[in-house]
Amino acid sequence: MNKSGVYQQGLTPSKAPMEQDVESPAITIRKAKLPKQACEDLPKQLGDQVRAKRKIQRYVRKDGKCNVHHGNVQETYRYLTDIFTTLVDLKWRFNLFIFVLVYTVTWLLFGFAWWLIAYVRGDLEHIGDNQWTPCVNNLNGFVSAFLFSIETETTIGYGYRVITDQCPEGILLLLIQSVLGSIVNAFMVGCMFVKISQPKKRAETLVFSTNTVISMRDGRLCLMFRVGDLRNSHIVEASIRAKLIKSKQTKEGEFIPLNQTDMNVGYDTGDDRLFLVSPLIICHEINQNSPFWEISQAHLDKEDLEIVVILEGMVEATGMTCQARSSYVTSEIKWGYRFMPVLTLEDGFYEVDYNSFHDIHETNTPSCSARELAEINCRIHLPFTWSVASKLSQQGVLEPEGREKKYTTLVTQEEGLEEQTERNGDIANIESESKV
Repeated sequence: MNKSGVYQQGLTPSKAPMEQDVESPAITIRKAKLPKQACEDLPKQLGDQVRAKRKIQRYVRKDGKCNVHHGNVQETYRYLTDIFTTLVDLKWRFNLFIFVLVYTVTWLLFGFAWWLIAYVRGDLEHIGDNQWTPCVNNLNGFVSAFLFSIETETTIGYGYRVITDQCPEGILLLLIQSVLGSIVNAFMVGCMFVKISQPKKRAETLVFSTNTVISMRDGRLCLMFRVGDLRNSHIVEASIRAKLIKSKQTKEGEFIPLNQTDMNVGYDTGDDRLFLVSPLIICHEINQNSPFWEISQAHLDKEDLEIVVILEGMVEATGMTCQARSSYVTSEIKWGYRFMPVLTLEDGFYEVDYNSFHDIHETNTPSCSARELAEINCRIHLPFTWSVASKLSQQGVLEPEGREKKYTTLVTQEEGLEEQTERNGDIANIESESKV
């Protein structure tokens, strides 16, 4: 069990219920919908809060798509400098349209070139003349020239229309069309192959829990969410990251919208690198370096923030990098809850119950912030003399001079004990030497 990393689900015998808090039964959180009349009867301040929650704008949507649109882009020529990536990023309908359009235009242009050669040489005026040697046999119009262009570029070669050796301009055009046709084939087929093999759809089978929870783990307040992989082919070298998206204002008065802050999910211990065979609970320990250090349960409801989680790895079947994203807004952060176990031990294998993947149950959790909780723990573990002195000083009974005298007395007593121990040790050594 790691404090800031990944927590593997507990294993239980077959069909046996998993361990959970007896004091709090398992429940599934559902959003309560207020009737229209009830909303109208709310006080104005409460009504504003309800309306504000409905207008939450996500930076990253639950399906992983970024809710950002680029507007007023002046330098659109930059998209053409990387035309390959531009074509790959297009939607499928536009990609297929460009695919068909490029081939059709290429065939038409070279078909017109073959027809133009036949027209200039006079082959169209000597159709059926056995004494005349045309540039292309059996080419009697634009349609036949277009078909010959398709046969040449696709290397079909039906054998009915063939080029002769008495046409040097035709031989040159044949070389040009063969080279350009190969370039077009490589470019367009390459685009289609990359488009088909993109691992974006692989992210559809990587699931994140609907909510993230805050509860105690190993005596520390932690923020946790769950990830899982629905496929049997696993993600290789999987790693997880989390970022807090929240606007801030600097000490100099600069306003930074949607400021990104890293959240440690086990980077320093290596727990951010996952072996994602079964669902895992990702844990962020709320310590002094955490952005949630001073946030309590009451303070959390007033915050306007968003947690973006990013899961990356290589697809085992193709070796391509895949990235899955999701986000949690304030209303999806549940304080005082824990995830239900989903892994059970069957006869010879482990079974994952994805029906309980998003389920959470309530658990005993302090509502104070992690900082306040740490201060309380420090007071509990202080020595008795320190706690009494601090208590007296808080009540105004013991003045600063009294505290110094108290501390001096304690130090003098400790030094006296050390000197007495050294004397006793020396006497014991002298006695042992005299016996020898």
